Amino acid sequence: MSILSQYIFNGLMLGVMYAMVAVGFTLFFGVLDVIKFSHGDTLMVGAFAGLAASIGVIQLGIGSSTIQLIAIIVCALCVTGLLGAVIAKFLILPLRHSPPLNTLLATLMLGTVLREAVRLFYPDGSNPKPFPALLPTSSIEIGSFSLRVDNMILLVAGVMAIAGVHFLITRTRLGMAIRAVAQDSETARIMGINFEAIVLITFALGSGMAALAGVMNGLYYNEINFNIGLLMGVIGFSAAILGGLGNIYGAILGGFLFAALQVLGSAALPALITDIPSAYKDVFAFAVVIILMAWKPTGLIAEKSSERV
Repeated sequence: MSILSQYIFNGLMLGVMYAMVAVGFTLFFGVLDVIKFSHGDTLMVGAFAGLAASIGVIQLGIGSSTIQLIAIIVCALCVTGLLGAVIAKFLILPLRHSPPLNTLLATLMLGTVLREAVRLFYPDGSNPKPFPALLPTSSIEIGSFSLRVDNMILLVAGVMAIAGVHFLITRTRLGMAIRAVAQDSETARIMGINFEAIVLITFALGSGMAALAGVMNGLYYNEINFNIGLLMGVIGFSAAILGGLGNIYGAILGGFLFAALQVLGSAALPALITDIPSAYKDVFAFAVVIILMAWKPTGLIAEKSSERV
């Protein structure tokens, strides 16, 4: 039971991070019907921006873990929020009326630019970087199950971030404007909604969610590298597609489902086939996702659509 509980908790941790990335893909697609393939590398930029903020705070002689953590989160959010808005302003919007393949290719190349820029210009950027462990490392013993406090804090923080975005989208005037633009951009313009401002805010919001996922990844594994955005971006996109691209509930469901498949693969594969190590969990998870996508191409929760007559 202790091992099973640990697997379940690990799945929840991974699911939260994947869901946060998938929500960003869903926001972008919902507003402009575009796939921003540099989203995973935005996550990586956020993690490195947070690490740079932590180093800066230490250089100032401030040893408080709380201040370092606040600096990491604020810097990551500001850098990636600004980056997301700049990408939307100068890359996504100018290509809005071009074939979708153009936007896909441009964002894919942009992701490579961001990744290589960090590798080349961040000090010793080609090697993995230790991420500061700023959360309490004590454990809570529940029977034979040991629950680390830092992991619990990360899990709660991730759930709160997702819930906060959901509340913003469904319960605020800004969220109403975002949903109006996603539903019908031309009618939203006629009704006085600033289309460009809403697009920039949406891209900043989605990029901020990616930054939080990157910081959580660093705090969870205590290490980051310039390649973390590659796998996280692919998994986040797969989760969004699996759940139903354009549906925030589907993105959340897809994130947790993909994490469950990874955990199941890491636990079941070595037990069933002794020659297969748990490292093949990603192969197992992606294979199952391919099967599910072939079975239900619209995703598990298809986006609701309406036709104007």
